[in-house]
Amino acid sequence: MSIDTGAPVLIPENAAFQTVAVKWVRHWNEHLFSFAVERPASFRFRSGEFVMIGLPGEGEAVAGKPPKPVMRAYSIASPSWAEELEFLSIKVPDGPLTGRLQAVKPGDQLYMGKKPTGTLVLDALLGGKRLFLLSTGTGLAPFLSVARDPEAYERFEQVVIVHGVRRVDDLAWHDMLSERLADDPLVSDQAAEQFHYLPCVTREEFHTMGRITTLIEDGRLFGAPLVGDTRFDPETDRVMLCGSTAMIRETAGILEAAGLTEGSNANPGQFVIERAFVD
Repeated sequence: MSIDTGAPVLIPENAAFQTVAVKWVRHWNEHLFSFAVERPASFRFRSGEFVMIGLPGEGEAVAGKPPKPVMRAYSIASPSWAEELEFLSIKVPDGPLTGRLQAVKPGDQLYMGKKPTGTLVLDALLGGKRLFLLSTGTGLAPFLSVARDPEAYERFEQVVIVHGVRRVDDLAWHDMLSERLADDPLVSDQAAEQFHYLPCVTREEFHTMGRITTLIEDGRLFGAPLVGDTRFDPETDRVMLCGSTAMIRETAGILEAAGLTEGSNANPGQFVIERAFVD
């Protein structure tokens, strides 16, 4: 966690967004970090949704108007009952937002959208037995929220997070997930029996190497301690996808070939994609 040094950076109010203060920052490595902000009392969200996060625009005012804030969609990694809102972000050195966002410290202010939304929610899925949360990179974030929601364990017998990354130190929250959410105040007992975590790495030696699609094809995704078929079953399996466009497109193709249909908030199905993050 970062240490507060210097006076907080305050930003001007903006009618379109809420202003929230940073609570903590954690740098996982040179290109990945987490941060949390205070949760406004009126802010409600469903586990798996995203919200806009940003900072004031840079540059000179035009016709007396300041530049528009720079905003990006961020999945909320916190469970819906949490008192703070947690996010996971990449670091882009010259990125319009992340180039600045990675330098924030506790007490600094950010803009946050007033209304969360998204399709990576339990409401968009039909009931089943196994819930697979398949992610690459920062796509892990919404599944940190879903996996800490008691409803997930009431609706499914097994909840599985699969996190694919290039390097071992990209496995954010590895220890917490490896311990099956043992310190979670609401789901620790259920997670001890029903939650499973499968991290996989593509560019360094690791106990599980390969892309998510490879793990699906060779059956490793369905290995012990999971119970059930060694392939996706449209009758019992439900899937959420978040991460790289390539992973989502390839995996969605595999799911559709297996007979699973995509769902939405209006029409629940057997798998869901967060369309806001797909090119």
